[in-house]
Amino acid sequence: MARPARIYIAAAEASGDMLAAELIDALRAIDPAIQIAGMGGAEMARRGVTSTFDISELSVFGLLDGVRIVKLVHERAEQAAEAAAAFGADAAVLIDSWGFLLRLAWKLEARAPDIKRIKYVGPQVFAARRGRAKVLARHVDHLLAIHPFDPEYFEPHGLKTTFVGNPALARDLSGDGPGFRKRHGIGPDEEMLLMLLGSRRGELERLFPHFAAAAGRLREARPQTRLVTALAPSIAEQAREMIAAEPAFSNLVIVDAPERLDAFHAADAALACSGTVTLELARLGVPTIAAYRLGWITWAIARFILMKAKYISLVNIAADEMLIPEFVQMDCTGDRLAEAAYAMLEDARGREALSERLREVTEVMAGEGGDPATVAARKVLELVRGSHGSPSGPV
Repeated sequence: MARPARIYIAAAEASGDMLAAELIDALRAIDPAIQIAGMGGAEMARRGVTSTFDISELSVFGLLDGVRIVKLVHERAEQAAEAAAAFGADAAVLIDSWGFLLRLAWKLEARAPDIKRIKYVGPQVFAARRGRAKVLARHVDHLLAIHPFDPEYFEPHGLKTTFVGNPALARDLSGDGPGFRKRHGIGPDEEMLLMLLGSRRGELERLFPHFAAAAGRLREARPQTRLVTALAPSIAEQAREMIAAEPAFSNLVIVDAPERLDAFHAADAALACSGTVTLELARLGVPTIAAYRLGWITWAIARFILMKAKYISLVNIAADEMLIPEFVQMDCTGDRLAEAAYAMLEDARGREALSERLREVTEVMAGEGGDPATVAARKVLELVRGSHGSPSGPV
């Protein structure tokens, strides 16, 4: 009797860890006998797939940060490749994170070339660094894409690509806004601004002083506004220490991941580090301001050499319209963020119209392919059966 399929799943940061967890659930739902190992974070660990090292040490923000840990990246990639080979994996699914997982693909290619290498979420070459499409095509066997326009960038280089849908637009984002307000002493008619500091240490460190300055300005201009933050597990400890030392955040309501969606539903508006979270907020119709900062050298390279897109937020790119105001690098200051938040909070009618527009755009972005994790899981098993023929289980 054929043995069960063996899949090694690698995620190097918090957003990838969530994608991995959803993929694990979908794989097991399709084939209960499947065997899964890998490296990741808390969400994978909750499903019994534990990492031998802390992935937060790999979660960096910018070119210079990456250079500083390049030796560690290679060591961890070698460690992961050894684990996948020892596990006897039929396929390795490499989720999101470009730098680390490209190196893992290289090491798998050298150490265990029979393991099918599947990239889940491609680099955003539609926005910058078009050459990465060609590089990825040389080192992985298949791409599971989350944007409907991805295939046109990767397939010309010979990389077979399957559009599975954007998981952020398929997740259950239900939450209890009124319950959240009641638990934290925020009245139903009180104004609430959500402030989200990112999920990487670099994001937290670069954005924190500007968010704090904005909070100070808003406390003076709109003392009735309640400020709330929901902390990602990867930065929670460090963020709490920084918040405790910052007078502008003395009245900040701080919650952790379990209350995150309740906070989203309770918010009138949000100021957030640009990323997947802005897409989730848009799907819920929460008017949002996006902030983003890199190290100066990295920013100069990105801005003047690499960037191809007009916007950094996927919602804006999809709509070809600035639905989410973006404050990037030199524009990302406490004064400018506070002014934008003030204007958004002041205009209730404008927020209502923007909320509807955000929902419309994200509905179009979601597509009609069904649950992305399930589509991805079926494709992974199809690729495993197609390349090896022996692993058992339905597809």
